[in-house]
Amino acid sequence: MNANTVDTAAHPAAARHGALDVASLRAATPGMRHARHLNAAGAALPSLATLSAVTEHLRLESLLGGYEAAEALSARTEEVYGAAARLLGAGPEDIALVESASVAWQRALGALRLRAGDRVLATSSTYVSSALHLLELRESHGIVLEVLPADASGQVDLGALETALRRPAALVTVAHVPTSSGLVEPVAEVGALAARAGVPMLLDATQSLGQLPVSVDELRCGVVVATGRKFLRGPRGTGLLYVGPELRDRSRPAAPDVRGAQWSAAHRYELVAGAQRYETWEASHALRLGLGTAVQETLDLGVERIRDHVTALAGRTRAGLSGVPGIRVVDPPAAASGIVTFLREGEDPRETVRELRATGCRLTTVPASHGQWDLGRRGLARVARASFHVYNSEDDVDALIAFLTERERRRHTAAALALPHADRAPLTGFAPGPAAVVENPATGSAAVVEKHQPGPARRTGHGGGGGGGRADVIVVGAGIHGSSAAWRLAARGARVIHLDRFPAGHAQGSSHGRTRMIRRAYPSPVWDPLVEAAYAAWEELELASGQRLLTRTGGLYARAAGAPTTLRGPDCEQVDHSRAAELFPGLRLCEGFSAVHDPAAGVVDAAASLTALASLGRLHGVDRRDGCAVIGWRRDGDGVRVETDLGVLRADRLVVAAGPWTGELLPAFAGALSVVRIVNVHIGSSRQHLLQPPLLGPFSVEVPDVGLLYGIPAFDGAGVKIGLDHGPEEDPSMRAAPVTAAERDRLLGLASRFLPAADGPVEEAITCRYTMAPNNRFAVGRLPGDERVLVVAACSGHGFKFGPALGAALADLAEGKERADLDFLSPAAMAGAGEHGRPGDGGATRGARA
Repeated sequence: MNANTVDTAAHPAAARHGALDVASLRAATPGMRHARHLNAAGAALPSLATLSAVTEHLRLESLLGGYEAAEALSARTEEVYGAAARLLGAGPEDIALVESASVAWQRALGALRLRAGDRVLATSSTYVSSALHLLELRESHGIVLEVLPADASGQVDLGALETALRRPAALVTVAHVPTSSGLVEPVAEVGALAARAGVPMLLDATQSLGQLPVSVDELRCGVVVATGRKFLRGPRGTGLLYVGPELRDRSRPAAPDVRGAQWSAAHRYELVAGAQRYETWEASHALRLGLGTAVQETLDLGVERIRDHVTALAGRTRAGLSGVPGIRVVDPPAAASGIVTFLREGEDPRETVRELRATGCRLTTVPASHGQWDLGRRGLARVARASFHVYNSEDDVDALIAFLTERERRRHTAAALALPHADRAPLTGFAPGPAAVVENPATGSAAVVEKHQPGPARRTGHGGGGGGGRADVIVVGAGIHGSSAAWRLAARGARVIHLDRFPAGHAQGSSHGRTRMIRRAYPSPVWDPLVEAAYAAWEELELASGQRLLTRTGGLYARAAGAPTTLRGPDCEQVDHSRAAELFPGLRLCEGFSAVHDPAAGVVDAAASLTALASLGRLHGVDRRDGCAVIGWRRDGDGVRVETDLGVLRADRLVVAAGPWTGELLPAFAGALSVVRIVNVHIGSSRQHLLQPPLLGPFSVEVPDVGLLYGIPAFDGAGVKIGLDHGPEEDPSMRAAPVTAAERDRLLGLASRFLPAADGPVEEAITCRYTMAPNNRFAVGRLPGDERVLVVAACSGHGFKFGPALGAALADLAEGKERADLDFLSPAAMAGAGEHGRPGDGGATRGARA
């Protein structure tokens, strides 16, 4: 099925009225280029036309002045009243333009001059701001507030309303669609009952105007209040108030303004004839023009067509979510609007929404404090809410359902992983010892792990020393690859001693710092299986640690137009500089650039990842020894003997993940490897939103005569991170020197060229070391001539993203399994490359600490 249409077979109304051209509507909505916006009930995305109406008037004000600009476009402003009147089936004189639905409500009720004893009948769907005002009027004016009960469908009980109207009442108020669910109230029936009793009805159309037909005559409305920012797709700070002629004649604004009244004598004034009596002189003419554009677009599309589209998407969503284990749709039976509310079992909806937003699905939550007469009555503390508009398609619905389905699958997988080892399928290669209960520092939960019987000199725990000991595997290096390997091995039952020459948290290697990028865009298909394995492995690490470590944002990788294309990959596309600007407004590329867009690219929380791996390692019994340098190693019978500055260790197998010190421990690689100095800076901004997702994601730019500039968006409170993907050679035996002023200024100059919003100070300047290999490949596998030794090395500045996947690969190899998919990264090929390297077609563009 075309993703940009509604299934007209399933929804005949869509065929009857003609399906919307969603592709065109989406293209004319800038916000849909960055994410799946499913929050129309909060604030819908405005169109380009609405945006232009606002900005053009502001520009005119800057040239002429506010009064003069308003006079110049007064005819267009008057047209806004006419468009709003047509939408409601009213006359232009019945419409007031105000700042919000709440302002409209307050001015309408203020004009009614309610007194002590006046009865107000309100439905349980009443919005929080309206309810608060009614509660205040009860306290300050003595009105009698009666909240009408709901029937089994969730709608107002019409029988109860009819009974209540047998006694005099001053007002009936009903929310057409509440904020807290997809319910649609029977407003025509409510209006008829109120009219029969001679009581005015105030219709809160905040969540309905723009998605459902609203006719003041058919619904018998005395007052209608609505906002511009929701289903009308207008700007924030706009609203509509309708007051019918009969009610206007017997009500007076509580605070008349020069806009709505004429000061005719020293002690006398006259109200204007129409609903403009409820307006104030000071208002944003730019926003009003934007509202008028949005209302006209609604009229042009046709409210019935909009209704058919959004209700079809909502119905598809309710049906799809109902089939997801662990998800409960909490809309009442009478739900029939473009809003859907749901819960995930055992989870705060705010966490559900946070996870969804990380995938690019923008939803929100509604707390009971926004609807006590509804959510509070139903015992719901908070709900997650999705809401649809004309720019949404079935693809958006399916993406939401697929993510929640996958999350539930992951939760069951995590539960299975938490089972005691005795309850899992047995692992081969290592023999587990007795079980012990260990607390997981990452999650605070307890789990049963295998406890091994070490030699007497073995010390356990982070920061332990090392005077001797025996293990199944010794892992050298506590960066991303060594830490991943140690965790994977221990989780499979191996006794692991994990060594690093520096104290925990050091900054001398390649794995420190806040963030890294991950991407599917690579220059050769030979990398694709490993890239896919990397994404899956990060998901497994997130499950095991209980943390979100990878946030998908999309990425852009730019080069001079006409330069050879170096990157490609699943779902990647070539874009010109104009399209790149639409995708990442925070990145400025001039006309001479084109780029590869990778929608799956994202940001890895590097610091949290290393912490999680260390915690998981301890959970599974890894003997972590920081500050323990390896002096050398040799074969020892069927195993290896490792000499450290704190003593001798022995193991069946050795994993070398020593980064810049690989050549020192494995001389066969020394001639093929070089270690270079890389500098990164985090830069602050006065416009931080332009440097955060979705307006910026990971990127790189091949800058002529400079090199590869790379960046990672502002993330988790840190400024945008940039660096150059090359540097001078550096001796890893020496401590890294601090970042120099010249290095910092060079990066700031590039930031001012490509990241205009990076106008703040340097928040942090750090160095790291790339261990470079021929063709930017890795060496992953068994050491040539010594099957007991495994190596992961020379990741050439693009290895962090593969950490958990390569850790699993090393565990496989240590167990004696073959990994033919890694043959292209054979250590034998690199060890034989020497100083001159070797030719190949599978090199990798690095993308800087990626």
